[in-house]
Amino acid sequence: LGGAKNHMLVLPDADLDLVADSAINAGFGSAGERCMAVSVLLAVEPVADDLIEKITERISKLRIGDGRREPDMGPLVTEAHRDKVASYIDIAAADGATVVVDGRGIDVDGEADGFWLGPTLLDNVPTTSRAYTEEIFGPVLSVVRVASYEEGVELINSGQFGNGTAIFTNDGGAARRFQTEIQVG
Repeated sequence: LGGAKNHMLVLPDADLDLVADSAINAGFGSAGERCMAVSVLLAVEPVADDLIEKITERISKLRIGDGRREPDMGPLVTEAHRDKVASYIDIAAADGATVVVDGRGIDVDGEADGFWLGPTLLDNVPTTSRAYTEEIFGPVLSVVRVASYEEGVELINSGQFGNGTAIFTNDGGAARRFQTEIQVG
């Protein structure tokens, strides 16, 4: 068993506000510690820059904290797990990705105790990076820019840990095609 690596494919005609809201919920809900979390956003160009801006704006509004404060996201399960998740941010950066939002070293209402790692957004993550190929199981969302629907589907189908996937488009034909071409689950 190897975990999960779930993708969302965003076509240029998608409602980017809906996509950004969904990326926040699917990527950072339960601090990303769930098997159905989306950890890769495949952006069919030219939407990546606009989408990253919208996601970054939403990340800045998330409340991180313990359950007493009604947060949007809490801590990770253990110190060792937090450190492992954080190591993937280092791996992605070393492999050439851009760390757009860095959740390491987050200040949570002066709480020194706790296994805190804030939402992290990576851009231009190489598909050869361990940050792309391995399950992170934490609040790290990787953006991979692709040139076409076909390239996105190929990446989704070539992954060995896809539990689920999603497509964002206003084209019903593309959505139906996606439904029949995807080999995930």
